Amino acid sequence: MATNCVKLLGVWASPYVNRVEIALKMKSIEYEFIQEHVLNKSELLLKSNPVYKKIPVLFHDEKPICESLVILQYIDEAWLNGPSILPSVPYDRAIARFWAAYIDEKWYPLVAEYRNAEGKEAKAAVVEKMSEGNLLLEEAFMKISKGKSYFGGDSIGYVDIVLGSLLGWVKVIEIMDERKILDETKTPSLAEWAERFCSDNVVKDIIPQPEKLVGIYRKYLEVK
Repeated sequence: MATNCVKLLGVWASPYVNRVEIALKMKSIEYEFIQEHVLNKSELLLKSNPVYKKIPVLFHDEKPICESLVILQYIDEAWLNGPSILPSVPYDRAIARFWAAYIDEKWYPLVAEYRNAEGKEAKAAVVEKMSEGNLLLEEAFMKISKGKSYFGGDSIGYVDIVLGSLLGWVKVIEIMDERKILDETKTPSLAEWAERFCSDNVVKDIIPQPEKLVGIYRKYLEVK
């Protein structure tokens, strides 16, 4: 696949962009990365995603595909080479989509809620809600993985990418506030999965180092 056929518009620190990068690497797809302006949205972004005006945007043969979950499914369907991202069984695919939606709509918004919470008690309350979500994800992992290493089985799959791409920003909270979010004493399988995911060869050069993300978070706090 020629590089000029596939382009990705995004920023390196975005977990949603990282998802697409992981999927492209899994499928061995060469692509051009176009750096988006964080504070000043480009004309390319506004033109290619006029509804949400958000990254990532994948361009395939000059046609834009928007929203990370949609892009992951598109990549899996457009390129049949390489490992499958979504399960082949329709029921399993539906379950994977269900948990991906839960992660994006229910679980990860708590990270933003935590960042905006003021005071120890408010932050502790958010962490408690995240812990409840972690227990659900622990149970889901044990069912979906069927005793294997990943949500996707023996290798990284759809739910792994969706949840795993967020781990860098979760670790920022753990570093900054010395507070455990993925607690191995409460959700041992999920905590082990997180370590396994971040060290996987497909992922480790894509997910930003937490220390770099901490620098971005400190800047955010300065202007908050």
